[in-house]
Amino acid sequence: MAVQVYNTLTRSLEPLLPRSGMGTTLSLYTCGPTVYNYAHIGNFRAYVFEDLLQRHLQERGFTVHRVMNLTDVDDKTIRGAHTAGISLGEFTEPFKKAFFEDSETLRLLKAEAYPAATEPEQIARMIAMIVTLMERGHAYQAEDGSLYFRIASFPNYGKLAHVDLEGQRPGQRVASDEYDKEAVADFALWKAWVPEDGEVVWESPWGKGRPGWHIECSAMATGLLGETIDIHCGGVDNIFPHHEAEIAQCECAGDGSAPFVRYWMHCAHLMVEGSKMAKSAGNFFTLRDLLAQGWTGREVRYVLQSVHYRASLNFTMDGLAAARTALARLDAWQERLLEISVVGEQSEVASKTTEEFFDALDNDLNISGALAILFETVRESNRQMDQGVLTPAEASAYLAWYARVNGILALEPESKSTELPQEVQELLNARAAARAAKEWKRSDELRDMLASLGWLVKDTKDGQKLTKLP
Repeated sequence: MAVQVYNTLTRSLEPLLPRSGMGTTLSLYTCGPTVYNYAHIGNFRAYVFEDLLQRHLQERGFTVHRVMNLTDVDDKTIRGAHTAGISLGEFTEPFKKAFFEDSETLRLLKAEAYPAATEPEQIARMIAMIVTLMERGHAYQAEDGSLYFRIASFPNYGKLAHVDLEGQRPGQRVASDEYDKEAVADFALWKAWVPEDGEVVWESPWGKGRPGWHIECSAMATGLLGETIDIHCGGVDNIFPHHEAEIAQCECAGDGSAPFVRYWMHCAHLMVEGSKMAKSAGNFFTLRDLLAQGWTGREVRYVLQSVHYRASLNFTMDGLAAARTALARLDAWQERLLEISVVGEQSEVASKTTEEFFDALDNDLNISGALAILFETVRESNRQMDQGVLTPAEASAYLAWYARVNGILALEPESKSTELPQEVQELLNARAAARAAKEWKRSDELRDMLASLGWLVKDTKDGQKLTKLP
């Protein structure tokens, strides 16, 4: 089955096909963070969905060229820098660094480029796009010196969000980057400098100022991926006005031969314990908050990708605990297979069932169906191992299949240091000696001492096996 995705533009499932002459190459643009604070788990819900999409497309043989922007100049970042009494760059840099650290913790693939809006090359692209829009009559300069996009000049405005523009008042303008998403109005392309902007300013053909939020993504996306992008992702809150504005800017500034984006994909909101995430409600979490509570990036990733991206995700502590249990089950299953398998031997096992995992993801990333197949495969192969009928070659085949699965889900165990603490190593050695002397009571005492230090010891045919408890 060909990969199918739900296109927000058409409100339908469509086969995902590269453009003519592009072979198996797809371009992917993903809206990145606004670096005025640490990214929260709602932000990362979108980034994990986009990572799952890229990983599956690559498993299916596509070459994916992905770009993710960093919004480092807008109303929020300027306000934060002003409050902190430091420059814009000094204010945003720690949050950029934190975003990349958190992305690594969640095992997100790196994009080919992370353009930042304040980079001189990107500012030049924004100004060039605005010049084109002005020349073609899609933009105008207001009394305050700011430039606005003329929505009335683009009849297709509203096609992504299906916004009804009846009654739109000509000349109505919105200067803020943070205006109400239900507002339908001419939006700012370039904001004339005001004292509140301080040193955040660039020269332009229209005087000193700074770019509006919407033009940033439009210029960076087309500048790095071309006038037509295959897939554009983001959260549902980006559909209007941000993505709608991107379409208007890019299709009015382009040559008109093709749409700005062929497939729009948006993920739904994240709730926490059944409520909208908010600091005032005490349910606002960054990844760092959860790590400080003892959860791992692996467990958080499992929860964030375990619900279909177009369904609202209710993030709970019980869900994290369930993720820990599920991952422990996968780890134990893999260890059993490793004990049975033989390097170089492999045979076909449950090929129809195991391939259905990837078929499920072909259907608009049906993660629920894929995980059901994964755990059914675990259950069935565990039953075969319990009965002693799973051959080493079959165990090797399951391991090879799980390596493909894990290439998409990224759920491999956390890396462990090969060097044990001295006290643990001494207890392990003492226990080995006790077992060799058949001092079973002493062996059990030493096992309990290891457990009290957070280590589980298991006796196998190859000797003692030590596992760090979560």
